[in-house]
Amino acid sequence: MEYFFKPSALRSLKKLPKADQVRVLKKLEFFFSQEHPLQFAKPIKDKTLGSFRFRIGDIRAIFDVEQHRAFILFIGNRKDIYR
Repeated sequence: MEYFFKPSALRSLKKLPKADQVRVLKKLEFFFSQEHPLQFAKPIKDKTLGSFRFRIGDIRAIFDVEQHRAFILFIGNRKDIYR
């Protein structure tokens, strides 16, 4: 499955410490390289944020899926991301 970053998600990713940036990118690559990447995702109750989320330590990546493409909408610390 292909994945794309929304510009604001890319800016949020760049604000993270370098070690976290690398960890997030490696995990996203791992998740989306799998045959069924949504098996690692959890649905989000508040659909205004997005449809699914990945947990990467204390960081959450919120995304939507449309026609075998994932669009990363938000990336941030779990304490801040759902506000």
